[in-house]
Amino acid sequence: MQGLQDKVVIVAGAATGLGADSARRLAQEGAKVVVGDLNAEGAEKTAAEINAAGGTAVAAQFDISDDDSVKELIAVAVATFGGLDAVHINAGDMGAVSKDTNVVDIDLEIWDRTIAVNLRGHMLVSRHSIPELLKRGGGSIVFTSSVASFAGQPQRPAYSATKAGINALARHIASGWGKDGIRANAITPGLILTDEIKQGAPPKMLEDKLRETRSTRLGEARDISSMVAYLMSDDGSWINGQVVNVDGGTYLR
Repeated sequence: MQGLQDKVVIVAGAATGLGADSARRLAQEGAKVVVGDLNAEGAEKTAAEINAAGGTAVAAQFDISDDDSVKELIAVAVATFGGLDAVHINAGDMGAVSKDTNVVDIDLEIWDRTIAVNLRGHMLVSRHSIPELLKRGGGSIVFTSSVASFAGQPQRPAYSATKAGINALARHIASGWGKDGIRANAITPGLILTDEIKQGAPPKMLEDKLRETRSTRLGEARDISSMVAYLMSDDGSWINGQVVNVDGGTYLR
């Protein structure tokens, strides 16, 4: 990718899974990465892996649902590396997803927690990042959304609503600050074979999911991290305000 060398990037939600893989990929492209996560031990591990591989990274514990904590995350990037060029917002409370039932039965605490992390938290990271991006003449914000934002599902109304809100947030930022050099896009992953899914998913479910795609395989973490890097790079500089499916052709939009 062109244009990522020495760029300062925050990955908000990078202790494990897709966020950690994106942090590693961005570092491989030459970016200086702030690995942010509520899971301090996981963030430290990801940062250590990046540094051991010859990249540059620091870990920062933060709570995406807390405004002061988000401010401190941005401050770490500025204090450590001198500014901010791009942000990947990937954090989510997956523990709440299993309790996200339907609008009749859902516990309001689960609804409120999902909104606080998956949507309000993404807004907080955006609002505190944009002023720093503007100081550098612009930059890129990449959100992790989901196909649940448009698919229509009988369960997980809070999760789906927050992901639809993220799509709207990306379009809002692109519309409000695009002329100032800021790009904002959202990625909607399909089923990704994370370690947890590889170990725990029934083979029949994976076979069914593969049949639903227009591809020869299911997704890997590298499919998402490659798109994150592309959208942040100079190669993706004319992409703004978009919701990009990375799902093997499951949904055609």
